[in-house]
Amino acid sequence: MIRDITIGQYYPTNSVIHRLDPRVKLIGTLLYIISLFLFGPSYFVRSILGYALAATALFTIIKVSKVPFRFILRGLKPVLFLLMFTVVFNIFLTPGERELFRWKFIRITDTGLKTAFLMGLRLVLLILGSSLMTFTTTPNQLTDGLERLLNPLKKIKVPVHEVAMMMSIALRFIPILLEETDKIMKAQQARGADFETGNLFQRAKAMIPILVPLFVSAFRRAGDLAMAMEARCYRGGEGRTKMKPLIYQKKDYTAFIYFIIYLVLVLLLRKLVTV
Repeated sequence: MIRDITIGQYYPTNSVIHRLDPRVKLIGTLLYIISLFLFGPSYFVRSILGYALAATALFTIIKVSKVPFRFILRGLKPVLFLLMFTVVFNIFLTPGERELFRWKFIRITDTGLKTAFLMGLRLVLLILGSSLMTFTTTPNQLTDGLERLLNPLKKIKVPVHEVAMMMSIALRFIPILLEETDKIMKAQQARGADFETGNLFQRAKAMIPILVPLFVSAFRRAGDLAMAMEARCYRGGEGRTKMKPLIYQKKDYTAFIYFIIYLVLVLLLRKLVTV
């Protein structure tokens, strides 16, 4: 399960998507996420067509990015429980006019089934689209792109550089902590620890020998990083320059055109289809 967590991981390869400006990918991901929330269960056919359009656009970008699709699908395993939880709750707790099944307090309606299907599909597309951004963008690029996009907030005294730096450190620490967790689990299993059997409370109790050394290791790494930054006289973003400044190129403007075409198609679909 630990190895299936792909948040913050970067897949190095040479593709057009990898070479795009990080600001383009951040804006594109944000627009894609917004487009997923423009469709709901009120108009089921329109929502199906909208999600089909979103899935087609996403799979096309995945193909162009040269990131293996099976590698991206691995990111769904850690959230499989959340996905099932969302689907089941929508099936049984969503009211509707047409009742399909009823047994005591359990009630399933056509609206509940439609809502559960659409919510599950939305969550899958949301996770896949967000994961693709981290697979094709290094943490440094994400930090630089986010800092440049948030630059206008400096006028109202928002610490943009510090926020971007915290995001970069968090993304860098995720794979490190996952690797550390995997090592601790193997070490504890070699000592006879059992993480697979027992009920939920027993499994939670068995995680204590993992969490304690993991927190100790995380605090130690954080302390080492703070000392290293102080030793290098780090004092924030004032007066700092970039070794690789971000400059929009022709391929970035072309990507923006594709984003606009996608949004226009989504809005037209939302306006013209009323069923």
